Amino acid sequence: MRSPSGRAAIVQVYPGTSPQDAATTSLLHRLRNTVIPRATGDTGLVAHVGGETAISADFSTVLAHKIPLFVGVVVLVAFVLLAAVFRSVVVPMMASVMNLLATGAAFGIVVAIFQWGWLGSVIGIGKTGPIEAFLPVLLFPILFGLSMDYEVFLVSRIFEEWHRRRDNREAVTHGLAATGRTITAAAAIMVLVFGAFVLGGERVIELFGIGLASAVLLDALVVRSVLVPAVMLMLGDLNWKLPAFLDRVLPHLKVEGKAAREAAAAPSVVPRSETPVPEPEPEPAAG
Repeated sequence: MRSPSGRAAIVQVYPGTSPQDAATTSLLHRLRNTVIPRATGDTGLVAHVGGETAISADFSTVLAHKIPLFVGVVVLVAFVLLAAVFRSVVVPMMASVMNLLATGAAFGIVVAIFQWGWLGSVIGIGKTGPIEAFLPVLLFPILFGLSMDYEVFLVSRIFEEWHRRRDNREAVTHGLAATGRTITAAAAIMVLVFGAFVLGGERVIELFGIGLASAVLLDALVVRSVLVPAVMLMLGDLNWKLPAFLDRVLPHLKVEGKAAREAAAAPSVVPRSETPVPEPEPEPAAG
């Protein structure tokens, strides 16, 4: 199809495979890298390849180059905030690694179900195919935020117990005992809610549901209940060490808020006795 001026033309090519097939993507790269350069040669003709597959491939390439920066910024901001709250380097470093572990495991489950077809028939997933390129960008901050929520809830109680007891083993034990049931109950509710997304019938909604549900399940049952307490027990008092230069630079943030700090810092008032105190008798006058 030529333009009225004859200076441009459109050539439509229909591959024998589906748009999401790996063979279609290979055909796209072969056209761009081999066929078109050989056909145009030194003629000065400029040829572009468009279409649904080309747009998806280009979009995926752009996101692939931006994802490391995106992940790095999210992890760095979370690290700084946790270091300011817990006055530690080990705790935010461990939290970042654990959050990435839970998020990566959730992505692996999504790929195994929707791209490889594992348990697809059991869950009700129909045709398999590649994961949408925008999914990691949208899922990662949500999953990282959910993991950080459980991390702050658990470690803040351990931090409180450590300040009270000055014994790391006792702090981890009592902190986990105090928050374990709450974390498990909250995670169970969220897993059921996110798991219900599978009933929507839309592939993107199902992807989000499986990704979020699996991440919360792994985070609550494996990461926060087993891995984080185990690592904190092994590290001991090193959990609460902060270099002096960072202590001077980082602001002092408190999870419990200003009202709770003022109540804790207020001097305790000793209640008066209900029994009236007799007045002292006057001393006898000197004779």
